[in-house]
Amino acid sequence: MKEKLKIDIVSDVVCPWCTIGYKRLEKAISDLGIEDQIDIEWQPFELNPNMPAEGQNVIEHITEKYGSTLDQQRASQQHMADAGNELGFKFDYFDEMRMVNTFDAHVLLEYAKDFGKQTELKMALTKAFFSDRKDVSKKAVLKEALIEVGLNADDALAKLDNEEARLDIRNKQNYWKELGVNSVPTIVFNRKSAVTGAQPVDTFKQVLSELITEQPAL
Repeated sequence: MKEKLKIDIVSDVVCPWCTIGYKRLEKAISDLGIEDQIDIEWQPFELNPNMPAEGQNVIEHITEKYGSTLDQQRASQQHMADAGNELGFKFDYFDEMRMVNTFDAHVLLEYAKDFGKQTELKMALTKAFFSDRKDVSKKAVLKEALIEVGLNADDALAKLDNEEARLDIRNKQNYWKELGVNSVPTIVFNRKSAVTGAQPVDTFKQVLSELITEQPAL
């Protein structure tokens, strides 16, 4: 019996490549049959920490942030939708889609960790945003996701008004930034090595196989 391989995934709820990267990692873990040898923890990163409460139209936002033309964005969205389809995840881009503030979602993901429900909540929120056209900055949507994964929604939502819980997320964000994480997904293994971006399944398989072999025995 070996020690579990610790994987920290630094990501945002509204990051499409984070979703694709995780689903590819998940497939690699499943294909290798090592689910019981992996311990995943999600770490907070806000793509847009200054996003106002009302959000911003996605097309307008991407044009402003990256200078992408409409045609480039449409091609990128199709590319992500195709990648999602291969992994059983639906990206439903639409003209009125809005980029939203995700800080509250990160507070709730930290809460979910104590109940072993972090990955479930992460995927519920990601699906709400990308597949179901929902605003994951809204408390009603957050509550729905909490209930869906079997968490105490009232208890969890109370954390949103807890200064200590909010400060904890800020500190965690700063910790990863100070380590040099400036793009997501960043997938960190045993806090020693990392890969960035949505790597192919085979790349994850190779990395995982090597690391699992090196894991010390309990």
